[in-house]
Amino acid sequence: TFVELVRRIAHVLDIPFTVGGGISSVEQVRALLQAGADKVSINSAAVRRPELINELAQTFGSQCVVVAIDARLHDDGVWYVYLNGGRIPTELRALDWAKEVALRGAGEILLTSMNHDGMKTGFALDITREISTSIPIPVIASGGAGAKEHFKEVFDAGKADAALAASIFHFGEIPVPELKGYLKEEGVVVRSPES
Repeated sequence: TFVELVRRIAHVLDIPFTVGGGISSVEQVRALLQAGADKVSINSAAVRRPELINELAQTFGSQCVVVAIDARLHDDGVWYVYLNGGRIPTELRALDWAKEVALRGAGEILLTSMNHDGMKTGFALDITREISTSIPIPVIASGGAGAKEHFKEVFDAGKADAALAASIFHFGEIPVPELKGYLKEEGVVVRSPES
């Protein structure tokens, strides 16, 4: 089962980890946290039933609740929220939803630009900055990382609190220690493995 997989991963992992995908109830979150997850990430279930954010924050604390927002820029210049891995559009504006999520008790937002995801051309700086400067909780930028400079940009111009990347690390395009070294040289505070 998914919970058993989380338990097995937590047993061998010595860093905090967040679990997401199909989470829609307090009971599921309780089982995942008890299995060793540090945080959970919710997305579609939160849009469909926003009270879930309040329930999770009140039951487990905001520090455990990450709300993932998959956003896509439309021709009208507005970023809208998408569900099911960016496949189903909604009429929710990403900035409005981010503000509501923060008010409901989320501890952080994972913001993915569907326009930039997998493109390796850089993060969506405008929407990241707009959301980061409008809410009191951390924003993790996701979607578009392809070069070390993209990370510096998203911290400086995008005002992100953290940045997520996948394929560039999976395929060894940018080794993590090299990226951390570059960011330190550029004056970006980087957490060491021990902290």
